[in-house]
Amino acid sequence: MNFNPAIDFTVTDRFLRYVKIDTQSDPTSETYPSTEKQKNLGRLLVDELRQMGINDAHLDEYGYVYATIPANTGKPGIPVICFCSHMDTSPDCSGFGVNPIIHKNYSGEDITLPDDPSQVIRISEHPDLKNQLGNDIITASGTTLLGADNKAGVAEIIDACYQLMNHPEIKHGTIRILFTPDEEIGRGVDKVDIKKLGAYAGYTIDGESAGNMENETFSADGAKLIINGISAHPGFAKGKMESAIKIAAEILARLPFELSPEGTENMQGFVHPVGVEGHVEQAIADFIIRDFDEAKLGTHVGVIRKIADDVLKNFPNSGYELQIKPQYRNMKAMLDKQPQIVEYGMEAIRRAGLEARLCSIRGGTDGSRLSFMGLPCPNIFAGEHAFHSKQEWVSVQDMQKAVETILHLCMIWEEKG
Repeated sequence: MNFNPAIDFTVTDRFLRYVKIDTQSDPTSETYPSTEKQKNLGRLLVDELRQMGINDAHLDEYGYVYATIPANTGKPGIPVICFCSHMDTSPDCSGFGVNPIIHKNYSGEDITLPDDPSQVIRISEHPDLKNQLGNDIITASGTTLLGADNKAGVAEIIDACYQLMNHPEIKHGTIRILFTPDEEIGRGVDKVDIKKLGAYAGYTIDGESAGNMENETFSADGAKLIINGISAHPGFAKGKMESAIKIAAEILARLPFELSPEGTENMQGFVHPVGVEGHVEQAIADFIIRDFDEAKLGTHVGVIRKIADDVLKNFPNSGYELQIKPQYRNMKAMLDKQPQIVEYGMEAIRRAGLEARLCSIRGGTDGSRLSFMGLPCPNIFAGEHAFHSKQEWVSVQDMQKAVETILHLCMIWEEKG
């Protein structure tokens, strides 16, 4: 089936509009959302949805956008499905003043970004570019991230909404729309109202290569290592001082390379220090711990604990505390209980003319936590690449295929009843 673009906006037009709105989240903030500016995009999305005739579209106090497309089929009992993307961009790279550029009819060359020629998107480092010959590639100009993660997904869902509202021949059940803030800092569903969504299944549109569907994520814990040393005046410290800073440095230096992000791939987990602060008397190191096998999280914690025990043998008057905080869990455990949710997604990708590939994510999505909150939620490609970097890119054609996939999903759920 061929779907006509919106008269006023194509998915590309929408995407180019959204990426110019700065929506970076802030991990140091204690507010919901973490940055008020995320609501600027939320308000725009609500306005667009209402102009389409989706009258219940609204932005809540926490920065979430909710909307409903009513069913247009006479079939009873069609499950309600939800499509979800996040509005925030990563705090790892500036999202202010994004200047998107369309590189038309890509011919296979490296792409040099004009505002910083040191930023080169090399085909040797971005293998999916080999699948983009003749396509139109969108990048930023070299000084910011692009925001394809996840404004590509947002644009694709919005464009699919337009198609559903303007093409009554596309039969579907009730469709719920959810746009979240703060996904990039791990708070994307902290304030979601699952009861209000009232959906049987969900799909996040936040994946990479066209054709990919992800039914598995890392399981994730956070760890905080608090080292308590012994302070003394440095001029009179011999035999007394036990520097917490130096103890922390020694522990970090002993972490095995084969258990680091830079030393692992595919289904291998890791232990990753993400922040260190402190002084002589106390130092704190924060870690993220990841593995597809939840049981191995405890094993990885044990590595930190053993290293700390060994190092502290040389500092008899010092001690440590290791605090563990669960973050999210592998959504496959929940999705395997209702396999048709993934099966319908794979079928939708195939109907859009793509090879459907079932993949694992070396990370997490809003769907990870939504799946354990009662909304089983695999992840479908949005076409985004090189996340969180100045070399981020997406192709126009992949975004169009994502829109088609969403529409086919709506029809498949209606067909299957």
